[in-house]
Amino acid sequence: MEQILWLYEPIGTFVFAISGILMAIEKKLDIVGAFICAFVTALGGGMIRDVLIGCTPVGWMSNTLYLWIVIGALPVGYFGYNLLLKLRTSIFLFDAIGIALYGVAGFQKTLLYELPILVAIMMGVVSSVFGGVLRDIICNEVPKILVPSTKELYALASLLGICFYMFLDRFILFPQWLSVLCTVILVILVRFLSVKYEWGIGFNPKGNKD
Repeated sequence: MEQILWLYEPIGTFVFAISGILMAIEKKLDIVGAFICAFVTALGGGMIRDVLIGCTPVGWMSNTLYLWIVIGALPVGYFGYNLLLKLRTSIFLFDAIGIALYGVAGFQKTLLYELPILVAIMMGVVSSVFGGVLRDIICNEVPKILVPSTKELYALASLLGICFYMFLDRFILFPQWLSVLCTVILVILVRFLSVKYEWGIGFNPKGNKD
């Protein structure tokens, strides 16, 4: 489990940081705003997870590698902005990759603290989603998981990815790298198809269309 944290959590940190930087550029924030946006996107979900499972000091304080990853992502996102836009049309792809990687890392880290597997699944979702929530709030956007009549799957994509990873890793006995790769592909597909076909699941007990 510790190997997967050392490998995939830094990668997830980087792609989430890029996601935050690109959002900051689109919102025309200055360099300080861009750093804050990248920081909360990349490390916000992990901080909330660590506090909840009793892992203190939180990850980036005990291992400054994660902070340096966010700092290093700033010039990559800034100078590579035009290239990144050619590779994708929105923050979508980096969000999806980050959701998958951070979900797996959060799930595994929670298990290291010998907490129940259901709690581990929940903490995986917290790890992968709440950085994006903080980013959206800072950028004056309604967080995706709070949109009343959402037309896409966000937190549910993370949940599906974590459960899929657990199935492959524990029952099919795939190598960890293959389980993670399949999980990333699944989350990207779920996110893409949910946006394309508006697979959002709204909670509307009154059946109103508004």
